[in-house]
Amino acid sequence: MTTIETERLLLRKPRLEDAADLAVAYADPETVRYIGDGSTATREQVEQGIAFWLERWEANGVGLFSMERHEDGRVIGRSGFLVWDGGAWEVANFADAGERAEVELGWLVAREHWGQGYATEAALAMRDWGIAERGFTRLISIIGHSNARSVRVAEKIGERYERDIVPWGKPAMLYALQA
Repeated sequence: MTTIETERLLLRKPRLEDAADLAVAYADPETVRYIGDGSTATREQVEQGIAFWLERWEANGVGLFSMERHEDGRVIGRSGFLVWDGGAWEVANFADAGERAEVELGWLVAREHWGQGYATEAALAMRDWGIAERGFTRLISIIGHSNARSVRVAEKIGERYERDIVPWGKPAMLYALQA
């Protein structure tokens, strides 16, 4: 099983039992405001999401990691990779997207843990792992307009604004880094 340790976090493949902790974040409209279409999710929907994340791992060899705190074993969010077809700006897999594949590095932290550096800590570890272990030479982050917190994380990991795009039917900013 793929795991990455940071000073305060264990980043690992998600498990269905993570749904209870993650459901707290996904039920909060402010936490998910800039995630996907901005809809909240029930615990059942989070469980379905975890199953989807695991399918992405199978299809792409990368995916989203649960963000577990060392101090108490609590899952406080998720961070990791999502493959997009950069032509249509739809979630895809490497095989289908081919030359248009773009690898997004994303993060979500439950609101009660905002402002403590967890997103940056996880994103830095993900960036370094993705480049060293998966050979990524370009990483992107898709960030909703006015999401200043995520812009700061993107800039701290070395990404810069590239252009606007329209995933999920909503305008967003594309931040990117070349390794």
